[in-house]
Amino acid sequence: MSSLPHSTPEAQGIPSAAISAFVTAVERKLNVMHSFVLVRHGAVVAQGWWEPYRVENPHVLFSLSKSFTSTAIGLLVAEGRLSIDDQVISFFPDETPANPSENLKAMRIRHLLSMSTGHTSEPFSRMEDHPGTTWVELFLMHPVEHVPGTHFLYNSHATYMLSAIVQKLTGGRMVEYLKPRLFDPLGIESLSWEMSPEGIDTGGWGLRLTTSEIARFGQMYLQKGKWNNAQIIPEAWVDQATSFQIDNAPASPDWQQGYCFQFWRCQHNAYRGDGAFGQYCVVMPDQDAVLAITSGMPEMQETLDLVWQYLLPAMGNTPLPADGEAQKALADQLANLKLPLVNGESTSPTAARVSGQVYSLADNPDQVKSIRFDFNDGETVLTLDGGEKIGCGYGEWKHSTSNVPPLDVSLRERTPPEFIPWKIGGSGAWTDATTYTAKLWWVETPFSLTLTCCFSDRGVTITQLGNVGFAPTTGPELSGWIAST
Repeated sequence: MSSLPHSTPEAQGIPSAAISAFVTAVERKLNVMHSFVLVRHGAVVAQGWWEPYRVENPHVLFSLSKSFTSTAIGLLVAEGRLSIDDQVISFFPDETPANPSENLKAMRIRHLLSMSTGHTSEPFSRMEDHPGTTWVELFLMHPVEHVPGTHFLYNSHATYMLSAIVQKLTGGRMVEYLKPRLFDPLGIESLSWEMSPEGIDTGGWGLRLTTSEIARFGQMYLQKGKWNNAQIIPEAWVDQATSFQIDNAPASPDWQQGYCFQFWRCQHNAYRGDGAFGQYCVVMPDQDAVLAITSGMPEMQETLDLVWQYLLPAMGNTPLPADGEAQKALADQLANLKLPLVNGESTSPTAARVSGQVYSLADNPDQVKSIRFDFNDGETVLTLDGGEKIGCGYGEWKHSTSNVPPLDVSLRERTPPEFIPWKIGGSGAWTDATTYTAKLWWVETPFSLTLTCCFSDRGVTITQLGNVGFAPTTGPELSGWIAST
């Protein structure tokens, strides 16, 4: 059995009202959480998905992927196939520079794990300067200014090297190595992992899982590597991988507690794996609890602040009396979670005039040639280049699939084939007499896009605004004119 049992919050020592207050605070202060699963004493006590996000959809994890890469290394250590004190260059004799520096020669697997390779900049930063160089070669040729183990630098390229080592030792992709050892026992089925051009799993990012699968991974770590009475990973590795390894630069409170082996220490003796824009697997040993979260957050500390404020102090040591009224209120709240819809009118005098029109678009970086708007009762359909259709509901989210990627460069430049077609949730409304606004969420990612479409007599101007990203979140303005009537 791979799923977790369910229980009421009170049976596990948490007032339902406290969880409800957490959800209310999340919606009031953040309004960009996509899902959460809260586990206490091994049972799911609350979970929720904000429409258009759904329970069955896997979500991009970004750097939360690193904790799974760490787990692969721990399994190889347990199998006696490597030691964390092995030299990094010993695995790559053909890619190592002819005269490696003393610091490069001193670099061990433990330094990759703890982000203490000795670099002062990430090797990926020089990729454009070395076209045709493999990712492994790029890492090994990068200057190592500090003695490994003495300087912290958050470095996703280091995690990639761990994945490359796994592939060297096993002869296959890391995701294939983990499947029978970790993913299958935990019932993780939705996995896919982005690869480098050389066919190596990226390691530091690129994995996607459902929120429930993230929670099971965290629960297995909370249980010291056990799952269904089987020792999936050694307890010694769990202790080592989640303990303080190196100090990191002062930052927000939960980013200055120290770094582990591809995990972070938290306040309150907790630890976590996390990924950009608010993907979390928070393990709280003192409370015997796990919290999995997906979201589209620009400031990640704010989410943890609400966890510490509302959930952590509510976790008591003994079961509480049943509270049917509070449990029902919480269940109703969780069943009706919804990201904010576009506010406005269902139609406009402009709608009848422009519905069905095809607008030819001026040259643009997205190379979109045309757009058509079809305004129907309760739903608008946007058609790009005569084929890609995206639905937008009025007063509700409409789900559609499309090959149109999100605005952010991280998924536009390298899209795993499993992501296509993209799943999109859309909402729209007339925000004034000549302006239709559409909000689109790519529901297996943190990313949204707001399209503001301003109609004139025979033209349309469309502005694009994303929510979060690794590059500017304002897309190119699109201008078009009626091509047919």
